[in-house]
Amino acid sequence: MKETYSRTKPVWARMNEEERKATMEYGERYKKFLDTARTERLAVTEILRQAEAAGFKPLYDMKELRPGDKVFWNQKGKSVVLAVIGKKPVHDGLKIVGSHLDTPRLDLKGNPVHESDGVVYFRTHYYGGIKKYQWTCIPMALIGVVYTRSGKKVEINVGMKDDDPVFYISDLLIHMAQDQMKKTLAQGITGEQLQAICATHSEENLAAKDALMKFFKDTYGIEEEDFATAELELVPATKSRDVGFDRSLIASYGQDDRVCSYANLEAILHAEPGEYTQAALLTDKEEIGSYGNTGMESSYFVKVVMKMLALQGNGSLLEFYETMENSEMLSADVNSCMDPMFPEVTEKDNSSLLGYGIALTKYTGARGKAGSNDANAEFMHKVRTIFNEAGVAWQIGELGKVDQGGGGTIAFMMADWGCEVVDCGTAMLSMHSPYDLLSKADAYETYLAYKAFFESR
Repeated sequence: MKETYSRTKPVWARMNEEERKATMEYGERYKKFLDTARTERLAVTEILRQAEAAGFKPLYDMKELRPGDKVFWNQKGKSVVLAVIGKKPVHDGLKIVGSHLDTPRLDLKGNPVHESDGVVYFRTHYYGGIKKYQWTCIPMALIGVVYTRSGKKVEINVGMKDDDPVFYISDLLIHMAQDQMKKTLAQGITGEQLQAICATHSEENLAAKDALMKFFKDTYGIEEEDFATAELELVPATKSRDVGFDRSLIASYGQDDRVCSYANLEAILHAEPGEYTQAALLTDKEEIGSYGNTGMESSYFVKVVMKMLALQGNGSLLEFYETMENSEMLSADVNSCMDPMFPEVTEKDNSSLLGYGIALTKYTGARGKAGSNDANAEFMHKVRTIFNEAGVAWQIGELGKVDQGGGGTIAFMMADWGCEVVDCGTAMLSMHSPYDLLSKADAYETYLAYKAFFESR
């Protein structure tokens, strides 16, 4: 692509036929990933399946590292790091693309099952920032793991197959909603009302809840106490679909941030091994602040880098910090784009546009750039040059008007270790809804951008 930056000419109009074909083929692979990797656990499973098929081996089993070696680190089945060792020592720095696998959802509470007037519900606690009213009246799938008293791990995945039952959160019918309709959108549905219907049948001498618990025991071997040691998520059961007569867009659950995570995966699998070690970081817990031992506030990525250093004879903490100061990173997270239906919240000339390429975002944060990494001009210039020379379509974008929007990524955490970091990801509409929307062209350019970055000097 010769014209890599434009505010007037969309990516599709700048592509040749070969590029358009590649975009559509990429979209099909990406949709398949979205429907397979429905939770962060399933995402890690699918990522490792593809990585091992491509020759990646566990880092913790390695005795030495040589240029071209492909290694992975599985962090408790929820985060993963893939790395391709470069010609230069790891100490000279890494090329890191960091994305996150978690996405907004509804988690079952520790004591979730209860019955009210013959209807059995799952009590939930929402995860991440959502508009609660959007999560009613849609089909939901139940996915996760349960550990029984004996320690047996039971995997549950119900709702994604065509012949599966689904789960459903009811809303008040319009005929009786006069008082509800007077409330704000934030007040119309409360967190405690996000309870999913999971059964109604009773049996002789058994109430509906007791009949359901008997089903759990007979089918899965789990009892009510076992929910206290479970990790179960309710996610939209809708499959990924093309949008528009031209099939130019994709609607799906979980595209924040699995559009960047899938691009990250494809990029590390297809990039030519470079001078520097390439690292695809696919982490967890970003939507709730990156806390926990699978999030970026933990030490697991530090351990991964120090393990690689140790295998090359450089194992000190000082050498880790020197490595990070020599490293460069794209914080691979999505951004909003201008929505013509809601133009009042964006400043058009500085917003991302749908179908105009990957969004390069100098700063995130909110109100006075609070909580932002705010990349420096030197690194912005380097990334722009990489994209221009590789023919990657890119654009700029910020998250809403100065006093309107706001949000954060993992960028500042990596910058704390001395990395050069800039936010760089796909722009999308309806972010954090049960059915996000984005451009296939933007998704494909995101992959090309990460691949070019991995291969850069």
